[in-house]
Amino acid sequence: MSVITDAAQLRALYGQPGSRALKKQLSGFERHSRHFVGLSPFCLLATSDAEGRVDVTPRGGPPGFVQILDDQLLLLPDWPGNNRLDSLLNILANPEAGLLFLIPGVDEGLRVNGRAEIRTDPDLLERYGDRGRLPRTVLHISVREVFLHCAKALMRSDLWESRIQRSMLPSMGQMLKDQIEGLEQVETQSEMLQRYRQALY
Repeated sequence: MSVITDAAQLRALYGQPGSRALKKQLSGFERHSRHFVGLSPFCLLATSDAEGRVDVTPRGGPPGFVQILDDQLLLLPDWPGNNRLDSLLNILANPEAGLLFLIPGVDEGLRVNGRAEIRTDPDLLERYGDRGRLPRTVLHISVREVFLHCAKALMRSDLWESRIQRSMLPSMGQMLKDQIEGLEQVETQSEMLQRYRQALY
């Protein structure tokens, strides 16, 4: 097995990026990237800890749940989860963060990179107060790079058309029981979904 160990080996395999791939990288939001974020109900948040160990977590809400304040600032609310706080603890150690925005039915994505702060400013939290509850915190991300990502990965996966039946997998409760030694109680999938619905916000 051959292991690639430097950039020259990579370039020998892949070649150089085209000029369009380089020029599409912007330093902030413009009308198309703003519109993309406004239509997106889902993004992936990538962070890493002080040792460089990377974590990716999903974030979702109605379209517009990520708010753009200006060309280089966005807000991402942190709603209730499992309280592991993987992303937030990573940001405390290393504020660099990456986002990948997706829109159902659209094969292109939008990538955003920048530096995140964890904020509790009342005026920022209250921007999300229309559901009767406020997020505990809001990520305030100073954007450094914004660019559209090509459609090839989603085309290969046929993501928006390749739904499977949930019954193809055991319930989340059963999988956790099998993974966690000593866990006896198994929550059914319907019980889990009902519990989630009661604590989405």
